[in-house]
Amino acid sequence: MKQAVHFGAGNIGRGFIGALFSQSGYHVTFVDIADQIINQLNEEKQYQVKLATDRQESMTIENVSGLNNMTQENEVIEAIKHATYLTTAIGPNILPRIAPLIAKGLAARVKATDDILYVIACENQISATDLLKGYIQEHLDEDTKAHLADKVHFFNSAVDRIVPLQNNQGSLDVLVEPYYEWVVEASESLPNVEGMTIVSDLAPFIERKLFTVNTGHAVIAYLGYLENKTTIDQTLADEKIVAQVQATLDETGSYLIKQYGLDSDEHQHYINKIINRFKNSYLNDVVTRVGRSPLRKLGPNDRLVRPAIEAKKAGLSYNNLAKAIAAALLFDNKEDEEAVKLQSMIKENGVPHVLKEVSGLDENSELTKEVLSSYNALKK
Repeated sequence: MKQAVHFGAGNIGRGFIGALFSQSGYHVTFVDIADQIINQLNEEKQYQVKLATDRQESMTIENVSGLNNMTQENEVIEAIKHATYLTTAIGPNILPRIAPLIAKGLAARVKATDDILYVIACENQISATDLLKGYIQEHLDEDTKAHLADKVHFFNSAVDRIVPLQNNQGSLDVLVEPYYEWVVEASESLPNVEGMTIVSDLAPFIERKLFTVNTGHAVIAYLGYLENKTTIDQTLADEKIVAQVQATLDETGSYLIKQYGLDSDEHQHYINKIINRFKNSYLNDVVTRVGRSPLRKLGPNDRLVRPAIEAKKAGLSYNNLAKAIAAALLFDNKEDEEAVKLQSMIKENGVPHVLKEVSGLDENSELTKEVLSSYNALKK
């Protein structure tokens, strides 16, 4: 049976990428540090993926197992030696931590076989696989790097599926939305995986997704948090917030249309479809889950700051994006480590300094001034 190694055995890994591999005839080895999940995968060897619809359709995911990368390093290396695909869904910040082990696996693999390994980081991050490749190469000698070129192929991708926070303690089953998209940039044929779409240029797809789905989701979460909403669908019952989300996505849309020549009517249809996905009450998606890790989401290349910078460069409106950034700066969830740190930074140094440190924005830039104005207005 074909083999896939997937780093990240959480809900996204099991409910999305791992599930697609299993449905495509692969044995999936999940690599994670969560002992309970790893042990259950090895004991039960299957789980259910349930769709967030009124009918609650489900599918059985089989041919799965697990390894703990902290305690089973040799076994992970062995699995990498025999895999066709190596994928991740662990969060961009964790990629540097798993790179040393992947490097050991690749070094062992290129000595053992000439078969090609396809590596894809499935993260909400532009060029995530390029980043992972760079981290891996830091741990390889020059001879191994030379052998890697023909035997290990790296591909960037864009992924899209809402997997809400869920109380599945003691169960491997995962609730996911019916919609998903997995787009991979490649100029060659890849071994078939059900649900994977191959394109020659990923940029329009990944920016359309990041600046519509991720931007929209974040805006809803941060505005909902300020209005004491609990879930995303409850937040979207507020027409004022819906209008604000639409206005923000109109700004990101104007940039995308100008940058990539997208059809404006088709893109508006895409925006409407995304907002309707967020209204799915069966997801019961919590505002604090979607808004978590605000420092990462306020990064210079992430969903809020990057489109605002690009819109400003293009001479387009960015006022609503500035308001979205301001709302993120006011995310004060005491249970979120990054939110606590963010509020501490603001208290100590002020908003302009934080935008410089976290978002790479000049303290005297027009965008910073616009964000500060919105921040003060929202704070009142």
